[in-house]
Amino acid sequence: RERSQDVKKIVAALEAQGREEKNLHRKVHRPWGWYDSIDAGPRFQVKRIMVKPGASLSLQMHHHRAEHWIVVRGTAEVTNGEQVLTLTENQSTYIPVGQKHRLANPGKVPLEIIEVQSGSYLGEDDIVRLEDSYSRT
Repeated sequence: RERSQDVKKIVAALEAQGREEKNLHRKVHRPWGWYDSIDAGPRFQVKRIMVKPGASLSLQMHHHRAEHWIVVRGTAEVTNGEQVLTLTENQSTYIPVGQKHRLANPGKVPLEIIEVQSGSYLGEDDIVRLEDSYSRT
């Protein structure tokens, strides 16, 4: 407690390095579950995503990034353009830049995927929500 003022120094250092941790924790909770940003570099980012049973992310697209999704636990219902796929552990799909897509968990256990994003811009503000169960469109 006697060093609580040092938090300001840490935040300033993160800001000087252009790090997102000053605004968002590594693990971010959402109504559908959470995501954990596990690695990032120039033109790529890797996230571990958990979707609660019966939940889904918004139908969305991105102008600047493509995504690869690999199921590591559970069952995923994936909308990828006009196609709706069911993927299970060790199966994957590729979502090109500009493609509408959605991830849903139709199962009874938490769904976990690894998402690899690649592209010229990877910020969360590149999400264009087309439909959303949580009134975020």
